[in-house]
Amino acid sequence: MPLKNGNDAGSGKNAEPAFLVIGKLRRAHGVSGEIALEVYSRIPELLSVDRTVFIGETYQPFTIQSTRPKGKLLLLKFFKINDRTKASGLTNQLVYTRSDHLPGLPEGEFFFHELIGLDVFDTEDHYLGVLTEILETGANDVYLIRDQAGGEVLIAAVDENILEIDLERGRMTVAVIHWYGEGD
Repeated sequence: MPLKNGNDAGSGKNAEPAFLVIGKLRRAHGVSGEIALEVYSRIPELLSVDRTVFIGETYQPFTIQSTRPKGKLLLLKFFKINDRTKASGLTNQLVYTRSDHLPGLPEGEFFFHELIGLDVFDTEDHYLGVLTEILETGANDVYLIRDQAGGEVLIAAVDENILEIDLERGRMTVAVIHWYGEGD
């Protein structure tokens, strides 16, 4: 599930966030209480019928009654939201899921929020900085690592570069490509 622009959807370093953003409600649709959702998650089961999601800064629980696609958006209908006026009251609110509601991943795969905040070291155990952002490109993700001086290192998230991820220790080991002329 995408977690763009740093730590805006998670808790502090080494702490599992209680809630993760999975989308943003847009405008009401029709008169029966449907509302359009801009989906941020790649995990469709988080938005399935009878699932509970949490809306807004107070994390109000709402249970999904029905869903249907509409272009790039997903139309949601919640139980107890039966008219356009009630649905309109949810416009521009973020939709969350609880982190303990996420499905399990195969070994060696991680959610973005688990990686953001890891300390990053090279193969010689030199500290590079903290993974602060994950950039999604067409080919592969790119990890943005910021050092204490504000410098940045970009690492392609491919097996050849990401050598070890140790969530318990809050640490990632990467292979850094040194370019000719660098550090001569």
